[in-house]
Amino acid sequence: MLRRALTGSAMGLALIAMPMAATAENLGQALADAYNNSGLLEKNRAVLKAADEDGAQALARLRPVLSWSAGLSHSYGRTDTGRPPSVVTESNGASATLTMSLLLFDFGATRLSLDVAKETVLLTRQQLVSIEQQILLRAVTAYMEVRRATENVSLRQANVGLLTQELRASRDRFDVGEVTRTDVSQAEAALAASRSGLTSANGALIQARLEYEAAVGHTPGTLAPPSRLGSVPDSEQAAIAIALQNHPSMNVARRQVTIAELQIAATDASLKPSLNLSGSYGLESDLDSEAHGRKGSVSLGLSGPIYSGGALASQQRQAMLNKEQTLANLHVVSQDIRQAVGNGFSGVRIAQAATIAGNEQVSAAKVAFEGVREEATLGSRTTLDVLTQEQSLLDARTTYLSAQVDEVLARYELLSAMGLLTAQDLKLNVDIYDPAAYYNMVKNAPIGISKQGRQLDSVLRRIGKN
Repeated sequence: MLRRALTGSAMGLALIAMPMAATAENLGQALADAYNNSGLLEKNRAVLKAADEDGAQALARLRPVLSWSAGLSHSYGRTDTGRPPSVVTESNGASATLTMSLLLFDFGATRLSLDVAKETVLLTRQQLVSIEQQILLRAVTAYMEVRRATENVSLRQANVGLLTQELRASRDRFDVGEVTRTDVSQAEAALAASRSGLTSANGALIQARLEYEAAVGHTPGTLAPPSRLGSVPDSEQAAIAIALQNHPSMNVARRQVTIAELQIAATDASLKPSLNLSGSYGLESDLDSEAHGRKGSVSLGLSGPIYSGGALASQQRQAMLNKEQTLANLHVVSQDIRQAVGNGFSGVRIAQAATIAGNEQVSAAKVAFEGVREEATLGSRTTLDVLTQEQSLLDARTTYLSAQVDEVLARYELLSAMGLLTAQDLKLNVDIYDPAAYYNMVKNAPIGISKQGRQLDSVLRRIGKN
């Protein structure tokens, strides 16, 4: 039912639209351009890459840390014995040391921080999907508003032309004494109001074109009737089930619960001791002589908290409260999504009914206008009657146009509420961004001098140039 009605809406728009050029831009192309040109998407993709690096840094804390140090020293001393000469000592030295440390065991605290980082990456991916939906919905809205404004200008122009004819006819009839000066003045006033409405419609079109440029990335040309992208189920409950499973806000809320649970475990682990291995190897040389030496050490260290002023206990309680907060938020988000889907279905049904009623209203108003105008030529209707019926016809056509546009927008708002307004779900002709690509490059925490590290550096340099 929804699909048949929405298809009919698109056909209705085509019927009242202005003639379309062979190269008219369609809705799919506009959405693809919005996807490719969005600076907001690029910004949030960089945010995701930064979260990927948090995972690499968490993994690095499980690996050995090797560092070096080197130094030159100069020491000077003078001892005064109370009688000359004083004793003066002076020496110069150099040293170099390699130090290694490795976490052997900490009851999983560091491993849990890695798990938190991975969950944060998955959460950030869902936030990126949410941004993508916002961008595509804005593009759909901008596309349809340009069409609404364009076709409204066309209706207003036709109305001005018709009222110009009516004024000319009224003046001709006044010249032969068929109507009074009042009838001519009424026609003049109606034409002035129509021209004012046309000016307002042109202003709305300018604003709609500016919004289109901001949303899509270029100025609109001739826009084709909207194609039907994506699909919606036939029942509200099915749509709600899809939304609860796929909507990015739900997935973000679920990840937040998982992260809160991991943070509770990490806080518990921080109360336990950790075992560390450390070692060092160094060279020392006396620059004033040929004396030199080597030294090294290996040690195991066990450490843990005893008393922290209550900070650790507070952190445990805080972690538990954060989990309660995320669980409550999950419930709130699910209710919001249910409501949004319900509103979306209701909006589609209302728009469908408005479209059907608008079509019938236009047909009736057209018949009434033609009848009143014919009766006016026979002298049984006044000029005011004709002008009033002409305004009714214009209002009916404008209402019908808006109903069709609103029906298309309602469909895409429903897709957004279900979490299906994405480039992949709409099958847009774009290179779909792979959110896992960068993560797969950095998940093993490659060092800068490795082959993979150099590849990453090359990728980031290209991003910076772009």
